Amino acid sequence: MRPIIQLFGQILAPTAKRFHQALDNPELMQTSLQKEICDRLIKSEYGKTLGIHSVDDWQRVPIVDYDALEPYLNHKQQQIYLTPEPILFYEKTSGSSGAVKLIPYTQSLRRSFNQMFCVWAHDLIVHGPKFSTGKIYACISPQLNVADSQTLQDDLDYLDGWLRWFLRPWLVMPNKLNRLHDANLFKHQLALALLEAEKLEIISIWSPSFLQVHLKYIQENQDLLREELHNQISHHRLQLLSESNIPWMELWPNLKLISCWDSANAADQAQGLRLKFPGVLIQGKGLLATEAPITIPLIVAGGCVPILDEVFFEFEDETDSLHGLHELSIDKEYTIILSQKGGLYRYRIGDRIRVTHYYRQTPCLKFLGRHQAISDLVGEKLQETFVNNALTLLNLQETNFKSLMPIADPPHYILLLDSAKETPEIIAKQLDQALSESYHYKRARSLDQLAPPQVLISSQIPEVLVSHRIRTGSIWGGIKHPILATSPISTELLQELNSGLEIAD
Repeated sequence: MRPIIQLFGQILAPTAKRFHQALDNPELMQTSLQKEICDRLIKSEYGKTLGIHSVDDWQRVPIVDYDALEPYLNHKQQQIYLTPEPILFYEKTSGSSGAVKLIPYTQSLRRSFNQMFCVWAHDLIVHGPKFSTGKIYACISPQLNVADSQTLQDDLDYLDGWLRWFLRPWLVMPNKLNRLHDANLFKHQLALALLEAEKLEIISIWSPSFLQVHLKYIQENQDLLREELHNQISHHRLQLLSESNIPWMELWPNLKLISCWDSANAADQAQGLRLKFPGVLIQGKGLLATEAPITIPLIVAGGCVPILDEVFFEFEDETDSLHGLHELSIDKEYTIILSQKGGLYRYRIGDRIRVTHYYRQTPCLKFLGRHQAISDLVGEKLQETFVNNALTLLNLQETNFKSLMPIADPPHYILLLDSAKETPEIIAKQLDQALSESYHYKRARSLDQLAPPQVLISSQIPEVLVSHRIRTGSIWGGIKHPILATSPISTELLQELNSGLEIAD
């Protein structure tokens, strides 16, 4: 198998070489790409409406968000005003806030994701662990909502056909898994497939919580799984499934890489995977959005580099000034405005980054979270970054999941944790003190506009939240859990969280 992996690396080498050459002159690459994307805009009905005739008119293109573009999207047609290229399908976003959005995908946009994968895979083959079996599980999300059958369900669906064909023999992919509509049946079938895959070497998922849920299912259903796998796996592996705390590294001794989100809201859950799989490379996916591939993690770069040959970037600083990619300063924070090949031009995606260092001549970017993620029930104006710092001060060492959520009636906050060493009462008091470092929060508490915060601790919380998000339209594998929710929790979800659990003030 090793020679085949090396052959795959050789196939990917020309794409990787072109990308690395682009990193040597980001200004030149971005200028060329801006013209290419502008030419697409000029040919679109949207560009004609704006009166765009050349790249010299770029500043006349408005900076927009999804709501501003939605009137130009016709979700029932293959041709839309935003691009002259036919639409292959619409993919749902599954972000941590706001309503679900449908993003149009063209063949050119799909190729942008394909390009990102090729560069990433080449870097892993050349600079990463020494892969030998090549066996990979690529995230599949169940079709729990039958009406969503046109959305992507598999990591590899982002890739071109030839690449999917090449990778298919290496996949751990149970037949018809993506057609299952029942969550428990999906978990059971996936657990069986993963347990049979003794030579599993790579796990590629989106949210680390997706894998955590399935590991938890295996732990809680050992007897049933052993019975079904009695003739499919070795006696040694059956014994491992008998232990009170399953030794995951012994269960998959060939595992070398888990690719998943590992920054901002996903950082704690990714750390939980690192504890379960010591010695395995838990590599962040960089900043990968439904709207576009934005950054890619490269071992050789020591960080995440922007996909500068597929996405045109503009960066807004705290003074609302715009900067090109080559103009960014180390340690400064910016919000991203992107233009891509699927019909989004000067699109304010809402993500914040910090420049960590430069690789070759290109800045490496770290995802910090959503721009202006603020919860404001009564004027307290809690910001995500502040809340994240406050929770860090609580030193919740045994916690792999945490999320602060507002409750409207009576106005107060509830902190959700999957586990903790201290009691809910102690944590709630410490949380109130930490949040009171915010002037507006402290004032709201002193005026009794906000009731004291509450704390709920249960290992079931992540699963309850996932089940709720699935029912409200999110794709399972891509669900994100915010450090700070910006909208008050629904009565329905609060009842589910309270069901059989005790909240301590």
